Amino acid sequence: MNVQENVSLAPLTTMKVGGPARYFVENKTIAEVQGAVAFGRSRNLPLFVLGGGSNLVVSDAGWPGLVLKVGITGIDERNENGKAIFDVGAGEEWDKFAARAVARNCAGVECLSGIPGSVGGTPVQNVGAYGQEAAETIESVLTLDLRDDQIRELCGEACGFSYRTSIFNTSERGCYIILRVTYGLTPGGQPRIDYADLKRHFSGWQQIPTLADTREAVRRIRASKAMLITPGDADARSVGSFFKNPVLSSEQHEDLSRRAAARGLQIPSYPALDAQHKISAAWLVEHSGFSKGYDSGHVAISSKHALAIVNRGGATAADVVALKEMS
Repeated sequence: MNVQENVSLAPLTTMKVGGPARYFVENKTIAEVQGAVAFGRSRNLPLFVLGGGSNLVVSDAGWPGLVLKVGITGIDERNENGKAIFDVGAGEEWDKFAARAVARNCAGVECLSGIPGSVGGTPVQNVGAYGQEAAETIESVLTLDLRDDQIRELCGEACGFSYRTSIFNTSERGCYIILRVTYGLTPGGQPRIDYADLKRHFSGWQQIPTLADTREAVRRIRASKAMLITPGDADARSVGSFFKNPVLSSEQHEDLSRRAAARGLQIPSYPALDAQHKISAAWLVEHSGFSKGYDSGHVAISSKHALAIVNRGGATAADVVALKEMS
């Protein structure tokens, strides 16, 4: 275990902002993770677990304790009760796994292609995109329970998944380190093409799109919105969607609809949103005066997607937070 001191965290994130970690270690095995936790405790250091850094804005002050980057990799496959089971290390690149699943003709994560970050982050916020959510395929999550240092495997139901949430970022935040995630996919399954962007992409096709077609379409759509990490794209230095779609009660939805109508506006409506009175956060941002390309010094709203706050170069975490508060 190689513990480093005063390591800059900005290069380890997609936003590229933030200060250093007082101590930093990357662990590639479960035993090393346990050792790092013990090291931190022996010095009474606050612990932060780092994944792919794609959903993270690091404070300009950095982190005063230990940053533990989970680097456990590996993808193991087996068949079980008609499902294709994939056991994936938390440090594995998410899109590498999505590509592997599609190459094996297994449905369930094709619409999640192109999402940056590591596998360990997918259960935390129940990652979702283009009509799919990680919770639909997560069978179990192998964890280190920091309360008693026991290795525990939690079934999907025990993870408490909901829209962009789980026990890992709500009721039991900070209690677990995710080590591996097990997904159950459908061999030979049909791709999910419910989302409006995908329907538009495939309109006019004479043949039924394959999983590979769907993966490629999702990646192209993400790239067009700067939601794919593309070298040289000024809009790609972000954490993706900074805001999540709010879920309203029926009364709140009716009130917003009335107010929108009074301004001659109509709230976007399509199946992925209608099910829970979910409102497009991008639509709300743009109709609140923050259009695509809105500039505020070193930070801006992406010129391709209203939900992305972008580091134009030289930005600080304080700059990012200030624009977020304005929006």
